[in-house]
Amino acid sequence: MRNIRFTAAIAALALAIPLAGCGSDPAPAEHGEERAEAEKGANGGRLLEDGDFAVEVTVFETGQEPQFRVYATRGGEPVDPGAVQLTMTLRRLGGEVNTFAFKPEGKFLAGQGVVEEPHSFDVEVVAVANGQRHVWKYASPEGRTRITAEAAKAGGIEIMTAGPATIGETRELFGTVALDPSARSEIRGQFPGRVVSVTKAVGDYVQRGQLLARIESSESLQVYPVYATVSGVVAERNGNPGDVTGDRALYVITDPAQTSVVFNIFPKDLAVIQPGMRVEIEAMDGTPVAASQLGGYLPEGNAEAGTALVRTSVPNRAGRLRAGMALRGKVVVNAVTVPLAVRTEAIQPFRDFKVVFANFGQDYEVRMLELGRSSPEWTEVLSGIKPGTPYAAKGSFLIRADIEKSGASHDH
Repeated sequence: MRNIRFTAAIAALALAIPLAGCGSDPAPAEHGEERAEAEKGANGGRLLEDGDFAVEVTVFETGQEPQFRVYATRGGEPVDPGAVQLTMTLRRLGGEVNTFAFKPEGKFLAGQGVVEEPHSFDVEVVAVANGQRHVWKYASPEGRTRITAEAAKAGGIEIMTAGPATIGETRELFGTVALDPSARSEIRGQFPGRVVSVTKAVGDYVQRGQLLARIESSESLQVYPVYATVSGVVAERNGNPGDVTGDRALYVITDPAQTSVVFNIFPKDLAVIQPGMRVEIEAMDGTPVAASQLGGYLPEGNAEAGTALVRTSVPNRAGRLRAGMALRGKVVVNAVTVPLAVRTEAIQPFRDFKVVFANFGQDYEVRMLELGRSSPEWTEVLSGIKPGTPYAAKGSFLIRADIEKSGASHDH
């Protein structure tokens, strides 16, 4: 079934329009149309030509942070870098703009600053040489694809916003449903005597003030009524007509809406699991039930299992919980709130990086991350994505597959 869903999702994403990598086809330049494939220069970079003047743009990142290096030529011969004034402007998805000045360094012009990942942007290069101004514009996308809203929905892609989160270790607890101690009421006759009549059976629902029985007092021989003092379900009826009442309760009424879960706490967890902690309660098949807070440890423990016991109140207004049902809980311990995190399932491998895919309308683009602490739900981000950036929290593997299908590269 999973393979069917995966195939359907891939088919839906076939509607996406992939964009190529850093060495992709450029957009039309100010000085005429570029070739279908960007021409390479002698140093392996993108060659930009205007008449007999040309510049070759490279990104050098061997043993250092990525840096632009630009080589100028005229008529195929090197031009003194000191005779060229050069600036470069990068426009990224999301509106970020980076501007680089250049200084002569040996045989090339060196960009003053680090070219941050991803190397995906629209580029404008302005060079002034021999009194002439030359301008080129081209697109250099990397790790980017376009997916329509309909295809994203069909593929199960869900968007979240990068921001603060609480990260910790998740400890799993196991317990059973029980009635709260306050949910049990015992109804007795006011005076000892013979039961004349009873009106309710085990399992009947009664409301407070309803007639439950009539008893003939042994002393006065007068018949008096017994009324329900609470609303709830009859759990026990300990008398029939003709019986004589004694110390035992005539009726036991319970309120099934007042339930709790008694969790077993293993010795290894006693030091970290404390009363008041939040617990996510779910059925054994993983279906969410409720969120609550751990109560205090009970005086008695579970001698057979060798565990301590803690009670957690769980509302049961819908009546789905029954005493004795097995449930499990998840508690986050050693928790710390970090200023920036993403969903752990959103993280994908891309080249030598761990990435998520930032979302801008129908466009998705890699964000290379430096990661910190992690849990099954959240992973701390130290750098690589800005707070408030929308990203694909679910379905990111489909986006990665679409980008890889497009043959995205890291050429410059």
